[in-house]
Amino acid sequence: MALAVVTGASRGLGFENANSLAGLGYDIVMIAKDPDRLSSAQQLLQQNHPTQSFTTYPVDLEDMQAVRNSVELISQQHGAPEILILAHGVMSEKMSKTLKTSDAEWRRVMAINLDSVFTLVNGLAPAMVEARSGRIIIYSACLGRMSGPGNAGGLAPYRISKAGVNAFVRNLAHETGLGARGVLVDAVCPNHSRTDMGGADAPRSAQEGAACAIWLATREFDPGDTTGVLWEDNQIVEW
Repeated sequence: MALAVVTGASRGLGFENANSLAGLGYDIVMIAKDPDRLSSAQQLLQQNHPTQSFTTYPVDLEDMQAVRNSVELISQQHGAPEILILAHGVMSEKMSKTLKTSDAEWRRVMAINLDSVFTLVNGLAPAMVEARSGRIIIYSACLGRMSGPGNAGGLAPYRISKAGVNAFVRNLAHETGLGARGVLVDAVCPNHSRTDMGGADAPRSAQEGAACAIWLATREFDPGDTTGVLWEDNQIVEW
């Protein structure tokens, strides 16, 4: 059976991605911090998709060694994933301007939003590259752009971590041949969605926010098509 690994899978965008991929016939490896919420999400997905397999790995994505340990365990217990969606992330404190951010807040946001992305991809993507088949989709944000409206000032750790994700995606996509070797690497902006981070008053549902990642995970890719960029609603966002 084809395998997808999804982080942040206990809720919000990650849960919606896991649910959609299971509906497409993928077995799902689910990663999230809270063991109880992860178990509840697994049970719900199993009810929705009784023929699919759902395996959970609770891990605090702020803890680099714990992430590495989980990656090694996943690699040992499963084959190469066809799809890797990294949908986890945290917002920085509202007053976290560069000159007012504490060391602990900077480290927290960078560890979760950027460092864990490196560790997960570094541990899981080599098997995808070796198989010459795979889609890597990492949730970023339009707040991480280097150009365009509303792209600067405040929320410093969050903005900079997401700019780092965008750069990470571009660099990895070039290192893997921009799709020529069978692996696509892309970032996605879900826009303002109704999740724990986005809040109950956000204009779009979590399912709507998660749709572009599913499109990226399943799209037909022909020579000359684009990868290694930031997408929103199936369109490239200049950043």
